[in-house]
Amino acid sequence: MGSPSHDSVHILLFPFMAQGHMIPVSDMAKVFASHGVKITIVTTPQNAIRFAQTTQSRKHSSGFDIHVKAIKFPSEEAGLPKGFETVDSLPQPELVNKFFIATRLLQAPLEEVLNEFKPTCLVADIFYPWATEAAAKFGIPRLVFHGTGFFSLSAMECVRLYKPYNTVSGETDPFVIPDLPGGIELTRSQLPDFVKDNVLNDLTQLLKEARESELKSYGVVVNSFYELEPVYADYYRNGLGRKAWHIGPVSLCNKETEEKVQRGKGVSIDEHECLKWLDSKKPDSVVYVCFGSVADFNSTQLKEVAVALEAAGQDFIWVVRKGKDEVDQDEWLPEGFEERMESKGLIIRGWAPQVLILDHPSVGGFVTHCGWNSTLEGISAGLPMVTWPLAAEQFYNEKLVTQLLKIGVGVGAQKWIRRFGDSVKKEAIVKAVSQIMVGEEAEVRRSRARELGKQARRAVEEGGSSYQDFNKLIEELKSHS
Repeated sequence: MGSPSHDSVHILLFPFMAQGHMIPVSDMAKVFASHGVKITIVTTPQNAIRFAQTTQSRKHSSGFDIHVKAIKFPSEEAGLPKGFETVDSLPQPELVNKFFIATRLLQAPLEEVLNEFKPTCLVADIFYPWATEAAAKFGIPRLVFHGTGFFSLSAMECVRLYKPYNTVSGETDPFVIPDLPGGIELTRSQLPDFVKDNVLNDLTQLLKEARESELKSYGVVVNSFYELEPVYADYYRNGLGRKAWHIGPVSLCNKETEEKVQRGKGVSIDEHECLKWLDSKKPDSVVYVCFGSVADFNSTQLKEVAVALEAAGQDFIWVVRKGKDEVDQDEWLPEGFEERMESKGLIIRGWAPQVLILDHPSVGGFVTHCGWNSTLEGISAGLPMVTWPLAAEQFYNEKLVTQLLKIGVGVGAQKWIRRFGDSVKKEAIVKAVSQIMVGEEAEVRRSRARELGKQARRAVEEGGSSYQDFNKLIEELKSHS
């Protein structure tokens, strides 16, 4: 698969320090390198160790030209606790603003790296708006990485441009997103307060700067594939005038068990134990439940999930994020739950090898928060989904899965909320799980999902849509340099 003609190209990848951003960049590094491109990942010391492990884990990695360059993260200068280098790990949410302040202080060390390496191109996360200017100082094109797909990028921009939330008075009154193909409806409650209330603060200023820097950048790389959202890929490029290349799903570069296990943080379960449990189950019989690396449900909501899983009667793997006292103390579990569920359920406290689990034949459905990484990994695995969006662009991703692709069922979450999630009751969870796992409609969704999974795999193979778009990007960068 390597492309010797690309060996003159050197790309710097500069990911934002959050698991949901670093994981796809790690995969992207392997995708680029598998085409013969030289890659340097620029990140902070603790994250550099993780990147080195994940990008050099595969059996044939000796042929991959991937390097990691560490630059100091100025946590103390920004008033952060010493040693915190990822936003996910911050002990208090109010420290997030200081984390973003710290990222602005990375411009000078990044410029030193750009001057030292003089790469063909810089791929920098959207949360580094100053990266376009930094790259321009050295005549280097900057590509933006958002970490989401064409549909949500297009929908968010249309909401920003036309402000349709001002046409309704109630929080739950629906409005149609203007100019966006498909007649997609949202409600005010599904938008963050800083959008619908036109708030001016550090975050909205950052987003404004990010948007302006994107328009000045060379273009956008998108972790998606054309067949998944062709109308919106075209709209993003032609309707909104963005220069963009689709190169995904990048997670499909992980083919070996070892690679799938080593994505992200260290897993909280032995992969052999996990696979042994899955091997004991019938095909399409297991529901995988995971709400990503940031979602923070309280004990009441976790207990509601537990009783719903028991009532649904399906075998399940449930990933519960550590980090809260009540999770550690298991106060959220109904009495005797694990004993009753011993043969039916597997609870993973912490980090799970998600792609490994999703790809297993016994897994038949996915309950997800609709983060783009998880959504695309579920699609790539050919799975129908229960959608439970919480924040970020997740309500847009839900619309893609349920209304446009018709491979998912919503659990009924209605409120954009950064922490703890909407209060969703047992009955709604049981109903949604049943709708993706049992009956004729579930089979129709599964059939559609499987076809999308096949298309995802074809897209990244030689001659596929993402393979071709990737090569177009590289050829253009070579001619630019």
